[in-house]
Amino acid sequence: MSEPCEVMFKLVRCRSSVPRARAVLRAKLGEWRAGHMVAESGELVLSELVTNALRVQVPGDRMVGVRIESREREGLLRLEVSDAGEGRPVVRQPGELDTAGRGLLLVQALAHRWGVDERQAGIGKTVWADLLAPGAAPVLEEADVAAVTLRPGQSVRVWGAWRTVRSVRSERYASGGLFVIVCLDEGPALRLQAGEGVTVRTGGASAAGTPRTPAGQARPLSGPVSSS
Repeated sequence: MSEPCEVMFKLVRCRSSVPRARAVLRAKLGEWRAGHMVAESGELVLSELVTNALRVQVPGDRMVGVRIESREREGLLRLEVSDAGEGRPVVRQPGELDTAGRGLLLVQALAHRWGVDERQAGIGKTVWADLLAPGAAPVLEEADVAAVTLRPGQSVRVWGAWRTVRSVRSERYASGGLFVIVCLDEGPALRLQAGEGVTVRTGGASAAGTPRTPAGQARPLSGPVSSS
């Protein structure tokens, strides 16, 4: 299972939202170790897409949605900007004296491909652009956490391989102690003491709020249990 490589956020309809979008993109591309050219082109494209979305007439106080995704297998950086306005953006051919209307020309020049989709949920549209970004991917780190803090979707090291946690439930011993049953995407479930340390893989973020314990990799205490 691949690690999540995306970030989504919303922007209010004001001029300061453009530099804010660029700052978020710059931070994520730094985490993903994207090259300088990718970062520079990505900021220009995202700035144009957000600027265009802010100019669209929309009902009420509708916000602008932004989604940034690294598609490592395809070697692409996907930028999406959604607004609640009608119509579709059109590439213009401004004259030499025109001071505006060149935004989509820039997007067209820098992007590998771009397009417009209707929003599946809600009104309006999503304008997207794919940029070539080979090697851009999250930096994976490992952290030791207590078994009781495991959550579905995390990657945990078990028997020398990475497995995805499907479900976690806790039970108590007759003596009052707590243990957890961890069901995985492959292999038998694990029966672990609540405080036992397991190694999880993160997308570059620390396991905030989880106690660190001196542990290696997850292992069953009393043998595997049924995951039915």
